[in-house]
Amino acid sequence: MSSLSGIGGRLYRGETSIDFIGKRRRWYAISALLILASIGALAIQGLHLGIEFKGGSSYIVTKQGVTVEQARAAVESTGITSETIIQKIGTEKVRVQTGALSTVESNQIQDALASKLGVSVTSIDTQIVGPSWGKEITRKALYGLIGFVIVVMLYLAMAFEPKMAIAAIIAVVHDVFITVGIYALVGFDVTPATVIGFLTILGYSLYDTVVVFDKVRENTRTITSTSKSTYSQAANLAVNQTLVRSFNTSLIALLPVGSILFVGAGLLGAGTLKDLSLALFIGLATGTYSSIFIATPILAVLREREPAMQALAKRVNARGGAATSSDGSSAPTSSNGSIVVAERRGPRNQPKRKGRK
Repeated sequence: MSSLSGIGGRLYRGETSIDFIGKRRRWYAISALLILASIGALAIQGLHLGIEFKGGSSYIVTKQGVTVEQARAAVESTGITSETIIQKIGTEKVRVQTGALSTVESNQIQDALASKLGVSVTSIDTQIVGPSWGKEITRKALYGLIGFVIVVMLYLAMAFEPKMAIAAIIAVVHDVFITVGIYALVGFDVTPATVIGFLTILGYSLYDTVVVFDKVRENTRTITSTSKSTYSQAANLAVNQTLVRSFNTSLIALLPVGSILFVGAGLLGAGTLKDLSLALFIGLATGTYSSIFIATPILAVLREREPAMQALAKRVNARGGAATSSDGSSAPTSSNGSIVVAERRGPRNQPKRKGRK
């Protein structure tokens, strides 16, 4: 940990610098590949919507030693051809999900499960959701997502500036798109718990982005008057200064979520925990990535197009590309914006003059 804190100190002081802004095309290419993979997963497999969204029936049978094959044979014996999904939950439960059924068909499946698996009909946990209820849940989820985005954009526009709000929303859309693509690829059901997880990761992604943007605003508050560095250089310094904090925060957040995903879903077989923890785990990871590699480079590109920032870049280049370190001193920079340590010459390095005769 001491070595990590040492690296963080050097990054904060500008002694060590990672060129996040200058290599933004590389990060854009990585995100483009992930987005294309998400599009492919959505086009080929699509999302597996839970019965809460599409409607249907769910039957959970609790019995020691029950298997998926036994439950499938019981459903097939009824002759009902509705779409059926049978999953094992933990070691003592099996869940059977079907499409929308009539009351008679639902009773037939319950009777078949009770007869074939050796349990009573009253012990079967049955849940029936109509198609109209599923449409209502879907509509409310979309309204909540759209309302969240609008409120966040207004807040960021008032607290920071409109271009920061645009960059932050692009990063959020990036995170949600990749998370949805991974859900389609893995094949997990999308339930109301998943929607809650999506809204949670939107908040975390914005939190991490706001932390970085606050440091960018601090570094660029008087940038046009000092003319010691361009906007991209000051923004890149801000990302380096908050890099260790973002890494530590994300790691601490991912550890408990990973524990919930492994223990709750893997060992206990709790479906709600699985839906919620997977969305949180993927969203936390992509949110950290986007706040550093996507949001800040997009903000720098948007601000560098302003006439004032273009004039600033010309002044900085005319002065030899002087950049500002964290303590306010200036140092020359290379063409890609990274700080170059100049050779210091003091009185000891000056040539001695011969005494006058």
